[in-house]
Amino acid sequence: MSEDKGAGPDDAAAPSPGSGNDRPSASVKHLAGLSPAAKKVAGARRNPSVVGYDDSVPGWLRTSAGWSWRILLLVAAVGLVFYATSQVQIVFIAVFLALVITSVLNPVTDWYAKVMPRGLATALALLSAFLLLGGLLTYVITSVAGQWESLAGQFNSGIEKIFDFLENGPLPVTITPEDIETWIDNARTWITEHGGDIASQAAASAGSVFEAFAVLALAIFCTVFFLARGKDMWTWFLNQLPSRSRETWTLAGGAGWYTFSGYARGTVIIALADGILAAIVLVILGVPLAAPLAVLVFIGAFIPLIGAPAAMVVAMVVALAANGVVNAALVGIFIALIGQFEGHILQPLVMGKQVSLHPVVVALAVTAGTFIAGILGAVVSVPLVAVAWAVFSKLRRKDPPMEKEVPTAKEIALSGKERSSNGGSNGKEATADA
Repeated sequence: MSEDKGAGPDDAAAPSPGSGNDRPSASVKHLAGLSPAAKKVAGARRNPSVVGYDDSVPGWLRTSAGWSWRILLLVAAVGLVFYATSQVQIVFIAVFLALVITSVLNPVTDWYAKVMPRGLATALALLSAFLLLGGLLTYVITSVAGQWESLAGQFNSGIEKIFDFLENGPLPVTITPEDIETWIDNARTWITEHGGDIASQAAASAGSVFEAFAVLALAIFCTVFFLARGKDMWTWFLNQLPSRSRETWTLAGGAGWYTFSGYARGTVIIALADGILAAIVLVILGVPLAAPLAVLVFIGAFIPLIGAPAAMVVAMVVALAANGVVNAALVGIFIALIGQFEGHILQPLVMGKQVSLHPVVVALAVTAGTFIAGILGAVVSVPLVAVAWAVFSKLRRKDPPMEKEVPTAKEIALSGKERSSNGGSNGKEATADA
């Protein structure tokens, strides 16, 4: 009796085994100091607000629910960014183009700035780029004008050869001149019926041309300031942030710009190498319009996965119409070899570790970007994904890699069965012992 009288409130509140109140101490820590009656309030056994969590919900479900709402918020934020970007698409394209030009011309500007002021070095770098592009376009236009008359005759003879092959060749389907005349008449009828739509599309194209000039002007304007005062602009932005966040933003910005500039410069170098190699191949094979086709290969290299094959198809069509099937096949083979040389030698050599994306990720990014924003999405998807991954890799806390090899699915399944069978036998033994 004396021992019962001397018992404190803590002893009275201690749960007894099997009473249903043997919860983990972390879940009832906030109930310390309450009377036993308050702890036995109806519903306290299952009420998360009283106990701390709901025992009826499995742990894996609570964890999945927590990750689910976080992922939903992240998807909503990304969708909001895409929606806002689509509303100011012209500005986004101009800034993106300005960043690309800045990343390419920044080393040239730094080299000029060693012997002259930064502003003059920026102007000289832009002037050098304009002279290079102007000379390239002049060469392409003059080469097309010089080969136009001979090319027209070659195209006519080539098209006749193609029609003769389709009519008398070994293909199971034959096309007669009457079929071709029918197609031409149908095309004329369609043009006559849809003349108004074609005119409206032409007017829309004129507006697109104006937008293209506006984008180019804005991009050049931004490029001037990015090259001349880019570091000062970034420092000013960091100073507007709280001091506790500046280090994180500095790391993220440095990693993102390192990856983006490496991708842009590497793409330009690779595209230039592809264009030169394609020009050499087309000249050796005697394909007309070698210079314009090489420029087309150069432009196509900026669109991952699909740009180079599209340029290859155009070059093969020109070779087929001018020189025949064998020449077209040779053009396709050589340009495919150039693509393999680019993917396995040039890209690892030029870009290195600046852009470390798996080919599967590149394919998924290009496909998703194409479906979302067309050609623009195909162009910007890979650098955006590369920058996002670089920033994430820089800011995350990476655990050490696994030392053991990952077991196969079959090994995991068999080990699970053995574990469950062992667990079942242990359970039976425990029941027998009890």
